[in-house]
Amino acid sequence: MDFSRYWILDGGLATEVEKKGFCIQDDPLWSARLLYTNPEVIADIHKSYLQSGADIIITGSYQASVEGFCKCLNVDEDEALALISRSVEVASEARTQFTLENKSPDRVTPLIAGSVGPYGACQHDLSEYHGNYVDRLSMQELLEWHRPRVAKLIESGADLLAMETIPAMKEAEVLVELLRQFPSSKAWISFTCKDGAHTCHGELFSEAVKRVAVSPQVLAVGINCTSSEYVESLMKSALEVTDKPFIVYPNSGEDWGSNGWQGKSRSFISDIQKWISLGAKILGGCCRVGPGEIHKIKETVVSFQ
Repeated sequence: MDFSRYWILDGGLATEVEKKGFCIQDDPLWSARLLYTNPEVIADIHKSYLQSGADIIITGSYQASVEGFCKCLNVDEDEALALISRSVEVASEARTQFTLENKSPDRVTPLIAGSVGPYGACQHDLSEYHGNYVDRLSMQELLEWHRPRVAKLIESGADLLAMETIPAMKEAEVLVELLRQFPSSKAWISFTCKDGAHTCHGELFSEAVKRVAVSPQVLAVGINCTSSEYVESLMKSALEVTDKPFIVYPNSGEDWGSNGWQGKSRSFISDIQKWISLGAKILGGCCRVGPGEIHKIKETVVSFQ
């Protein structure tokens, strides 16, 4: 990636799926089910983000796992892996159609980032919001669990990997180790954080960044699915441990619980210039951030540039 420029990331996928009338809140597969039932819906959402100015779209594989597909869809391992591959195919088809319809010389060819969510996101028990599973699972167990999806996303042609919403330093270190098994592949790693200094599992964000940023395969490090009110403090805490670009894509500021999203949303458009001054090179949104907000981010970054 050329970091002499800024990159606009897409926004939440599940949020847009729900807006289209699909009830996925209590589904163990969440939006990944649509890879099986309605892949065209995911393609339409990808296109809507590209039309809003996104330079990078993230595949619908965040909550996809071989284990989950086999259990919830009664498919075998090969079929489960084919569904993970489909997430890249759907994004690629959306990119191709968008590129054919939009031949502006000012637009870079959009990139496809294969989503690698945390172990907890596929357990359907809210554990991705604290990461306590890392206290009982060994690094080898986590690595073996993550490997099939990572391998399939790479094999299917993802331009890079989005190792995202990682709540614990240990899991991030596992992903860096796994990445070494695919030496030509690149990724970003972004953490979820519970305040202005710590990951959701409780480690110092700065220490977690330091551990993963040493990998030459990690292109950027940062924060996602975290309230924007914490981003500036988190970025400042990590400035002395890395010179790699930051990636920032917060959620709406609401909290997720057993009854869905709760609390008040918080716009972060006015914070973007500050984040850019601190080293953010990839900017977008996560849960509850849609195409309209991505368009505003694009406008803000263009005006800043």
